[in-house]
Amino acid sequence: MKTIGVGIIGAGRGGWAALGHIPALQVLPDYELRAISTTRQESADAAAREFGVPASFDNHRDLIAHPDVDLVVVAVKVAHHHSLVSEALAAGKAVYSEWPLGVGLKEAADLTARARTAQARTVIGLQARFAPAVRHARDLVADGYVGKVLGTTLIGSGVAWVGETDRAHAYIYDQSSGATTLSVPAMHALEALNFVLGDFEEVSAHLVRGRTQVRIADEGTTIPVTAPDQVSVTGTLHSGAAASVFYRGAYSRGDNLRWEIHGTDGDLVLTAPGINGNLQVADLRLEGGRGTDDAVAPIEIPDRYFTTVPRGLAGPAHNVAQLYAALATDLRHGTDTVPGFDHALNRHRLLSAIEEASRTRAAGSVQRTALVRSRW
Repeated sequence: MKTIGVGIIGAGRGGWAALGHIPALQVLPDYELRAISTTRQESADAAAREFGVPASFDNHRDLIAHPDVDLVVVAVKVAHHHSLVSEALAAGKAVYSEWPLGVGLKEAADLTARARTAQARTVIGLQARFAPAVRHARDLVADGYVGKVLGTTLIGSGVAWVGETDRAHAYIYDQSSGATTLSVPAMHALEALNFVLGDFEEVSAHLVRGRTQVRIADEGTTIPVTAPDQVSVTGTLHSGAAASVFYRGAYSRGDNLRWEIHGTDGDLVLTAPGINGNLQVADLRLEGGRGTDDAVAPIEIPDRYFTTVPRGLAGPAHNVAQLYAALATDLRHGTDTVPGFDHALNRHRLLSAIEEASRTRAAGSVQRTALVRSRW
């Protein structure tokens, strides 16, 4: 298999691509970052110099058309995903879109249909399932470490949705932006939960706007908050286990990420230090106890989970690198282990079901929404 040429739309310095994608690609020999684009040539050139990228553009169309770009990565605001992904698919490129795939279920469904028509290889940026601690927890559950899973609880913090922000980040407080406490940190966490324990059979939810306004510090003004920043999801998994997930938009002075899996024979606990409650980028710690154990104790993650990505690659880039490494293996061997847009559509259906369940509750009648399984 030839080296995969990557082009990143939205690779400005200090952004998510610079923190997550570029360091990941730099440690993987199967990839070569060949082009980047931003909205200004000056910033694109500066990023290209910093990261040693041969081509830089201020127009995404030039990046998509570049003959050396095999995989187009879309790492911009969700509101721009639909148009950019559509153009990359129409050009016959493979596409890696950050999560969420689109603003709402309708955009996600349309992009999935376009990808099927184009017969394109697609990837969705739900990297929590590739965290070594999450994968080891999944294997332990499958091997019977906790016995039959009875229930699971997960509490986390989105961190970003505090009482004060700047104009550049004000959009995340707007429900119509597609980037909310529910759609980003909570859905990344639910992706990990479903990967380890299986999908929901039914869900109920309560979405609350705890903060009704936010101060824009660099303008000295306030704006209304339209997106819920307190997310409560409960339900039953296909296994019959009960699940309860709560995400706050800001952060706690206590635990900011704690996920417990309770079974008939044991328990597993995943936590993260500090205020990072975003499971998909957190430095996860795994603990467990079973049988006659009085408490949980640290569980070391075996080396087999680090065969393609070194332990030394820390921070947000590690799980992204694990995803890219799995994609390279898929392309080399014709396997299909990295979820694409079909899985993203399934996650959007869960997101929509959670929103609908909360609206139904607000209307005065609690209704559980049935869901279908994902094949991933």
